Amino acid sequence: MTEMRIAVIAGGRTPERDVSLRGGHRVMTSLNALGHDAWLLDPADVKLVEALREHEPDLCWLALHGKEGEDGTIQRLLDLLGMRYTGTSALDCELAFDKVLAKDLLRRAAVPTPDWVVIEGWALRDLGAGAALSTALERIGLPCVVKPSRSGSALGVSAVEREADLAGAVMGALSFSGAAIVESMIRGTEIAAGFVGTPMDALPLVEIVPKDGVYDYGARYTAGATDYYVPARLDADVAASVGEGARAAIEALRTRSVGRVDILVGPDGAPFVLEVNVSPGMTETSLLPMAALAAGISFEQLCDNIIRSASRG
Repeated sequence: MTEMRIAVIAGGRTPERDVSLRGGHRVMTSLNALGHDAWLLDPADVKLVEALREHEPDLCWLALHGKEGEDGTIQRLLDLLGMRYTGTSALDCELAFDKVLAKDLLRRAAVPTPDWVVIEGWALRDLGAGAALSTALERIGLPCVVKPSRSGSALGVSAVEREADLAGAVMGALSFSGAAIVESMIRGTEIAAGFVGTPMDALPLVEIVPKDGVYDYGARYTAGATDYYVPARLDADVAASVGEGARAAIEALRTRSVGRVDILVGPDGAPFVLEVNVSPGMTETSLLPMAALAAGISFEQLCDNIIRSASRG
């Protein structure tokens, strides 16, 4: 591939800043090893538009996570500037990042996802929606999971076993987002399904087994805190069903170039899609590079695939 000038945009001001920087530096190193001229831009440290106009990259690699990086904000800015970037389009990023909208779209496409209800922060404040929390539990039942509608890396997510703990969990989720999702808890096997390229090729399924039983922020990014099995230890028919559900989710949310689907497989082997990540992590413990390596794809080859896909898109 012809040498390109690539700005790796990483860091930012979200709680996932450190993870973004780790992945961004790893990507930058690999792109330079591939013969490209790659450098890192941190929106928290530079005036991004001025820096982009000064350096005029051929492509922007988006390594930002969370709000601004995955919600369509940076994508819309780059669209305005007429600059090409990796990953999914602005609108589809916004739809995938908002778990309320994403779950609505998944259900519309008949993709299995755990049952849920939504508690809006403004409704709690202005409409007295706190009185409806008991109704949420009547609909969803216990145990349940409470999560922010717009956040990543399991930040603000709580498991609720008792009704008395629901209000605190909702308030915790609302500290990260304007709405909280109360979702039915599926006890089962956690699976990550990665996709890359144009058209999107499926990577081997990754089975996730956190050593303390909870796949939280620390378990995701602390080496040795979680065991991974690639390919996942699933029966062939279950693995096929998981793969089909993951691809249906990718298509329903129109993810392009690179993406990861998080899935729970219930005791009966039925898969439930939790969410679709449009900017998967690229650190040493991240799931997408792990799946690629299991398929015989080195990290440099993975980066090359993504930029080729972005160049064609």
